[in-house]
Amino acid sequence: MALSGTIAASGGLKAPSAARVDWVDYAKGICIVMVVMMHSVLGVELAAGETGFMHVVVAFAKPFRMPDFFLISGLFLSLVIDRDWRTYLDRKVVHFAYFYVVWVTIQFGFKAPAFAAETSWRDAGLLYLESFVEPFGTLWFIYLLPIFFVVTKLTRLVPPPAIWLIAAALETARVATGWTAIDEYCARFVYFYSGYLFAPYVFALSDRARNHPAWALAALAAWALVNAGLVTLGASEWKFVSLVLGFAGACAIITMGTLLARAQWLNVFRFCGEHSIVIYLAFFLPMAATRTLLLRTGIIPDIGAVSLIVTIAGVIGSLAIWQITLRLGGNFLFERPDAFWIAPKKTGPVLQAAE
Repeated sequence: MALSGTIAASGGLKAPSAARVDWVDYAKGICIVMVVMMHSVLGVELAAGETGFMHVVVAFAKPFRMPDFFLISGLFLSLVIDRDWRTYLDRKVVHFAYFYVVWVTIQFGFKAPAFAAETSWRDAGLLYLESFVEPFGTLWFIYLLPIFFVVTKLTRLVPPPAIWLIAAALETARVATGWTAIDEYCARFVYFYSGYLFAPYVFALSDRARNHPAWALAALAAWALVNAGLVTLGASEWKFVSLVLGFAGACAIITMGTLLARAQWLNVFRFCGEHSIVIYLAFFLPMAATRTLLLRTGIIPDIGAVSLIVTIAGVIGSLAIWQITLRLGGNFLFERPDAFWIAPKKTGPVLQAAE
């Protein structure tokens, strides 16, 4: 069930009476589609050696695609951060670790023969072991989330402004060690922590957008022009500018999700948001298969059109894989089995931003 409306920001963040918040699912849906689009478009263009019209869309979304996803991931954390460590680790570490291990093994299984052909099976095995230190392929997001959850709980007694300033400084520092976990941590933690710290303001923004849709649309138009202009000029990558654009884009996606929820339009995004973890885990397979098929056959000559089709196939194909595996008894691919819970299972509603 989804909650029609937003959680009121006055008096602080409170748990909703229903399982889901409508605009959060819309916002998550937009984000996960943009993530699939980015991997699809860049993968097609790399394989084809040329770019298409979808490249412009991916470039436009780059400043805010991941900032918004991380901000929403921290949105409901204040409701659960004071839980005992056993329960907290079960929900925020074991949960994601389980899916990472399962799906890194699946992804590696598809790619291992190619790795072994280039080097040896021994080196391929070492590369698999390395994936537990260096996140593998598209799975770095769920590798990083447990680290964010643990760091936030460990530092909850530290003055929040100090944590936020350090996080913002790390984003601005452009840390580039070559290790994905370290570099992405430095670049993204500020957005996750902001979702946790400024959640009441985020819900207040959503309320204002819902109550004043005309002003919200005008603000979205202005943001789109500024974001597009800075991306075109190359200024979106500048220090401080990237931080501002990350937050501005996150606010824009939140506003967009709220307006779509208010009008009940494009429910496909809402559905994708409700099942974003399914799409994130499984999209690589239909994406890669469709890309290979279209590029090898050359049935569609336009690279932009190929990129668009591969994106759609990645989203729909992942949902199809989910349904097929459930019908074949493969629930463990998308649902954590009882043996891998270290705390009692949830009995109440699930807040989607903290799943």
